[in-house]
Amino acid sequence: MADIGVIFYIEGLGNDRKALERAIEQVVKELKEETAIDVKRVNTEDIIENQEEDLLRYSAMVEVELEGSLRDVVDATMKYSPVVVEVLKPGRLEITAKELMKILGDVSLFMGKLMDQFGGLAAYPPLDQLPKPKIGYTEDEIEEFIVDERNIRYQFVIETYGKDKETIEETILKAFYLEGCKINKFVVQVQEEREDKVYALVAAELLSSFETLMQLTAKYAPVAISILEPEIIDVTASELQNVLTDLAGFVHELVHRPLKKRLIEHDTIKFEISK
Repeated sequence: MADIGVIFYIEGLGNDRKALERAIEQVVKELKEETAIDVKRVNTEDIIENQEEDLLRYSAMVEVELEGSLRDVVDATMKYSPVVVEVLKPGRLEITAKELMKILGDVSLFMGKLMDQFGGLAAYPPLDQLPKPKIGYTEDEIEEFIVDERNIRYQFVIETYGKDKETIEETILKAFYLEGCKINKFVVQVQEEREDKVYALVAAELLSSFETLMQLTAKYAPVAISILEPEIIDVTASELQNVLTDLAGFVHELVHRPLKKRLIEHDTIKFEISK
């Protein structure tokens, strides 16, 4: 597989100029010491002050050009969580199912640890009005999804909990459908009941695009995932760029939750004082 060339735009925010300078210096130092991925160049912009902001008055951007295997680029994306990722090359790439499963395992492990610390990512609007999705497709239909729509067929197992088995089944089915998945098989296996909650394993055979597969893995951190077909997945630069930017956004959202909570509390206090 050809190396992937990307540009990361990494944003630093803070309420203290000196602290932000030190943070940016640390990021640049870590980038220059990278051994897993080839760092072509690092550019640091001047710190900008926004006097209208109280808690995040200062900001700065680091632009870094990187090159490496897809797996290393994905790992770097999760590590540095850039606000934007630009894919420079190649215009299209082919990934074996085996290699993609390794990458999905990395994503699941990394995101699972973050969610253990900061909470879950999967959030949806009310699903009551959605009809129950179709379960099960013929082999001819599945072949059409894979060949004509460039879908990937995979098995996906997650741990979850809910009020009861029926509620879990309805919620996860509709969530997968809302994410853009076609559901071929679906099983809920209750593991235990504790404190008025049912804890269960949900196993599904799904078909979706490469982008949806990556997003779903990042949001749910599955305990098991296996790609059934095709053996070779082709991905465009645009699709990869979307996936990397989304993945960085998910990481950024989780690690900045404590800061967002402080901002909301700060704005609420300001509102109460100004009334």
